[in-house]
Amino acid sequence: MIQINIIGSGNVAQHLIKAFSASKTVELKQVFSRKTEAVHHLVDFDKIVTNYSELQTADLHIIAVSDNAITEVSDQLPFNNQLVVHTSGTSPIYLLNEKNRRGVFYPLQTFSKNKEIDYSIIPFCLEAENTADFKLLETIAKSISTAVYSISSEQRKALHVAAVFASNFTNHLYHLGQEICEENQLPFEILKPLIQETADKINTLDPVDAQTGPAVRNDSNTTEAHVAFLQDENKKNIYKILTQSIQRNGKKL
Repeated sequence: MIQINIIGSGNVAQHLIKAFSASKTVELKQVFSRKTEAVHHLVDFDKIVTNYSELQTADLHIIAVSDNAITEVSDQLPFNNQLVVHTSGTSPIYLLNEKNRRGVFYPLQTFSKNKEIDYSIIPFCLEAENTADFKLLETIAKSISTAVYSISSEQRKALHVAAVFASNFTNHLYHLGQEICEENQLPFEILKPLIQETADKINTLDPVDAQTGPAVRNDSNTTEAHVAFLQDENKKNIYKILTQSIQRNGKKL
């Protein structure tokens, strides 16, 4: 069994704990959390440590903390020449202390603590400084997922930016749509079939080919009416910017 330590107790750490706990290839050896209660519902108490000095050697140490804490955490690890990775989409591999062998184990997914996820379809983006370490990361990733990729730090940064557009910004637009519905006594559920169909289309079409709506049709009467309807300046500005972006970059119907 491949032994793994997970350092962190946030969303990503908790989901990795769940995934590896169910793996037949990996043994979850230790979990570092400053607060035992943050992870005790996922792992036995005897595997939880609260001081860096208690961390034991393992085949892999996964630092799953906020980006601005990666360097500080890697500096405090009480061993040398161990394989240590972070899970950040943006941070380069060199943020990790070079006293250990360095890598990246980035799961490209949005995680919420109380939302169950099918780990087998999550893309894992891997990077390592040598072939042997990459092979180990690949074996570990394939023990929980069927989607494993070799991605450089620069590619991962681009991927993370793309993911913010495709996921975070899109979800914020859902929120704005929900506000408009609620302000006009409409149930947000009315939009959910449309949201689902739009998401499903990209399984068979490129996004530019799936684009519909008044902007791509250059239907100025409708877009101007929408802007006039919106009272909130933030929503007006977002509507205008996205309309202009669709018209500049999309295929005309």
